[in-house]
Amino acid sequence: MDRKQQILKAIVKHFVQTAEPVGSKTILVSYHFSVSPATIRNDMASLEKDGLIYQPYTSAGRVPTDQGYRLYVDEIADYKEAKKRAIQKIKNIQEQYQAEKIREHIYDAVSLLSRATENVSFATLPDNKRTFYLGLSNVLKQPEFALNNIQASQVVEVLENDDNFIRLLKELDIDNFVKIFIGKENILEQIQSCSLIVTKYEKDGFQGYMGIIGPTRMNYPFNKAILEEVKKLFQGKK
Repeated sequence: MDRKQQILKAIVKHFVQTAEPVGSKTILVSYHFSVSPATIRNDMASLEKDGLIYQPYTSAGRVPTDQGYRLYVDEIADYKEAKKRAIQKIKNIQEQYQAEKIREHIYDAVSLLSRATENVSFATLPDNKRTFYLGLSNVLKQPEFALNNIQASQVVEVLENDDNFIRLLKELDIDNFVKIFIGKENILEQIQSCSLIVTKYEKDGFQGYMGIIGPTRMNYPFNKAILEEVKKLFQGKK
């Protein structure tokens, strides 16, 4: 590819990305040509003479003509590199779509958990940096917390601080089985007035945690069974 074709390629690339006419200075600085500004201007003048670029209005830079696009498409474009980027783009979109679908399923599962157990139900989202939870009012209505505002506020603070809560989950011995952590078995002091029933989930290549938080005075066998069944539904297993 000669220099004029490289300049045409730069003009096409810039115009496609910005929809703005491109001048010789932009070409020189942004695309790292090791020639003088005068050389770039001369080459652009030659491209314009050949009908490959034009000036849309006075004092503007240049944009490709249809003929310029045709030359770019037929002789200059790097289709191998474009294919790599296209494949990666599709992969990224698919991953984003899958993550969005997982989040929808998580919202449904957490809602079901909360309604069935009347406790706080939660799950970490696919990026594992945030936690979605419901049913906080269920716990705050319990006598233990209604009479102790400090304990209630501590539970709220833990749930609202994603970093601390997710770090807690990672430090606990949690696997694919449902585990129960009672009171002081929880690492974070702020929720040692509660019990935590939790498990890991895995769906469509995404992993995270799902569980229940409530007062130590809870129906452990029932809540454990609810979590197991909701996890099965979430993961699509019978």
